[in-house]
Amino acid sequence: MPIKISEELPAYNVLSNENIFVMNTERASHQDIRPLKIGILNLMPIKIQSENQLLRYLSNTPLQVEITLLQTKSYTGNHTPLEHLEKFYRYIDDVKDEKFDGLIITGAPVEQMEFEHVDYWDELKDIMDWSKTHVYSTVHICWGAQAALYHHYNIPKYKLEKKLFGVFEHKNNFEHDNLTRGLNDIFYAPHSRHTYVKREDIEKVEDLDILSESNDAGVFIVANKNRRQIFITGHLEYDRETLKGEYLRDLSKGLPIDIPKNYFENDDVNSTPLVKWRESANIVFGNWLNYCVYQDTPYNIDEIN
Repeated sequence: MPIKISEELPAYNVLSNENIFVMNTERASHQDIRPLKIGILNLMPIKIQSENQLLRYLSNTPLQVEITLLQTKSYTGNHTPLEHLEKFYRYIDDVKDEKFDGLIITGAPVEQMEFEHVDYWDELKDIMDWSKTHVYSTVHICWGAQAALYHHYNIPKYKLEKKLFGVFEHKNNFEHDNLTRGLNDIFYAPHSRHTYVKREDIEKVEDLDILSESNDAGVFIVANKNRRQIFITGHLEYDRETLKGEYLRDLSKGLPIDIPKNYFENDDVNSTPLVKWRESANIVFGNWLNYCVYQDTPYNIDEIN
């Protein structure tokens, strides 16, 4: 089954050209099934790029998925055309009385700020609280994961001496867990961040499991016991060129930045970056949609609580 998005959304052509089955609203309306209703709160500055990345993995499933793109009202970035936001995005006030099978809260380039100093922090707290009663399962990514762990469990973030940047090995701690089943014992995932959360802080919370971690990148996938709150500290959704783009951007700004680790062959920035995480991303996002959402969410979506 395909992902259901507007034909006018840039991702429609991008994914179609990759032979990913996308379906427009009219065609989807003729299928006698209930699609999974998934919201994406996109906090990334270049929203179109983030849309393409997430929709690529949400589409790799036999389930029909209906996407609602969300943005914050208290802050609007200037890296995405306003007409795109007005046409394709909604505010939480527009959907506050609706229920969703799943929600993804992305990362954001604000991790070096205190949470309370982020312009949209109060709004984000309201959204995270709303998600606990209106969404069956929520995935939080990178800074979004740190923000949610802090808000829901009072787990702080800590500054790294230098940016954690590259593609790192991870181990699967729960081989048969619904979210991580099918992952190799050792698998890869990209990271790009200046802060981290500590294992010992998470271990103090009885409701949380550390499903995956890395000797180099630390805690990676954390989830509460019923898998309705999931926290991923890296960027499985990144595509081949994302880390390269971030590296060149920081270089152009004169910022201190190392070549992303385990990314370019022989650290040659002129070479094509190696993708080592696509299989893992497909597995995690597919498992989330199937086992953490579809298998458990009520058929009558209004029964979610």
